[in-house]
Amino acid sequence: MSNLDTGAQERLNQWLAGNYDQETKQTLIDLLDQENFQALTDAFYKDLEFGTGGLRGIMGPGTNRVNKYTLGMATQGLSNFLNKTYPDEQVKVVIAHDCRNNSDTFAQVVADVFSANGIHVYFFEGLRPTPELSFAIRELDAHSGVMLTASHNPKEYNGYKAYGRDGGQLISPHDKMVIDEVRKVAGVEDVKWTRDTSKIEKIGKEIDKKYLDALAQLSINKDAIARQKDMKIVFSPIHGTGGVLVPPILEKIGFTNVTLVEEQMVVDGDFPTVIYPNPEEHEALTMAINKAKEIDADLVMATDPDADRVGIAIRDDKGEMILLNGNDTAALLFDYVLNAWSEAGKLDGNQYIVKTIVTTYLLDAIAKRYEVDCYNTLTGFKYIGAVMTEKLGKQTFVVGGEESYGYLVGEHARDKDAVVSCSMIAEMAAYYKDQGKSLYDALVGIHLKHGLYQEKLIAIKKEGKAGAEEIKAMMEKYRSAPPATLGGSKVVMIKDYLSSETTDLVTGAKSPIDLPSSNVLQFYTEDGSIVSARPSGTEPKIKFYCSVNTPITSKEDYDSLKGQLSERIDSLMTDLQA
Repeated sequence: MSNLDTGAQERLNQWLAGNYDQETKQTLIDLLDQENFQALTDAFYKDLEFGTGGLRGIMGPGTNRVNKYTLGMATQGLSNFLNKTYPDEQVKVVIAHDCRNNSDTFAQVVADVFSANGIHVYFFEGLRPTPELSFAIRELDAHSGVMLTASHNPKEYNGYKAYGRDGGQLISPHDKMVIDEVRKVAGVEDVKWTRDTSKIEKIGKEIDKKYLDALAQLSINKDAIARQKDMKIVFSPIHGTGGVLVPPILEKIGFTNVTLVEEQMVVDGDFPTVIYPNPEEHEALTMAINKAKEIDADLVMATDPDADRVGIAIRDDKGEMILLNGNDTAALLFDYVLNAWSEAGKLDGNQYIVKTIVTTYLLDAIAKRYEVDCYNTLTGFKYIGAVMTEKLGKQTFVVGGEESYGYLVGEHARDKDAVVSCSMIAEMAAYYKDQGKSLYDALVGIHLKHGLYQEKLIAIKKEGKAGAEEIKAMMEKYRSAPPATLGGSKVVMIKDYLSSETTDLVTGAKSPIDLPSSNVLQFYTEDGSIVSARPSGTEPKIKFYCSVNTPITSKEDYDSLKGQLSERIDSLMTDLQA
């Protein structure tokens, strides 16, 4: 690339001539001197936009980067939206941040702008988990909230999750309305930067106590915990916010033998002990698993930097530590909580669970067995939170979750919560151990009841402007020339969430999809397999979610059938040419 396109050049010129600090300008001048047009293009070819996880990107100067200016302008737009939406009220917001480099500084900038706009800011005094922010918004009757985090992304990233009055991340139409307000902020000159200290109130331990009390009340089998209180648990926050509240909740509900991975208890935005701070990655849990092997622990749990997602490892029938994927953990958790509600006589037909369209359909089968409604949403926990808000007072929420390791038990928050998930997963392990079973035994038992389901996520990275264009072309090809067969099985139905239309390829019938429009395609095959394709809303990736299943009647067939399903997934993806 020898130069910049017109749009990128115009944005770059505005930054070089505008009211930006000299360090930022010098960085850009250096890139120009080096003729690093690729880096400049990626930094300026567009403005950051809200995706499924809010505003997220690589840190650095530029309109497509996370920095004090893009966050300041976003906050000015959000302030304008809030002051217009609640004109006769003292608007209140809650701000929290995670362990990432610059998160604390960015949080101060966001607080400055909110306060300068006359908004009362509740400011967490130190790093805190995302779910506690969601809880605090509702507890403090705030109108909005902002979490400074890039969740599980690499260390170069940071981000800005914006929340509504219900404690859930902003969804349509509010997210679009905020974006419109942000776009009206023509430049940094339109931002009110000067802090009003009288509008900023620090919060911390008192909210921690209320939050932990709310989670402790959700405990179902206290007697089992009491009998298994010395069960060996290993926990790691992977240098993040989970270290603040997960150990206290485990202690509070009665566990006495929790071993912490001390090297990863150190708060560090460089995440020095892992390649990626992502509990989906085997490598991120290596230190915790090694510790579990050393002390012969029953359970390993590790949370991502903002503690809204958790990965776990358990012992299989051979005594080996194995990682569970997000779908397996969801199946265990959903079945455990629903069974507990059933045994307590609390299921009266008015309860429901929520999951996303790319999360295992084993959860739908589990819900059907317990005669509980199961709602499927678009990808992103904000849509699960929106269902919870819409159903409030009409039906009773039991549990929600998604394949990407995020779950929620209880109605204290409107976002995925790794703190309560750790609490419930540990309790679940104690419950089964009290019966002489392992979590592995419980998982096999669920499959024997409902069929063996297996899922796999394949994510292909496509960075920068060229990558975004390549992903767009891939999705267009799947729409214009969809596959006739996948994995040797005929494609019988296509769901296109962008056009909100289902096409039955056998009958030719078309029917509407009652969900917001989203760039997702699902291919259903004759043998019951499902492949979903969607560009990520938070990372430069296109993601393929494969779901296959088969009947199973014997535990002895478990491993061989899993192998067959893995081969079927490989065949599906070969046909899709991913």
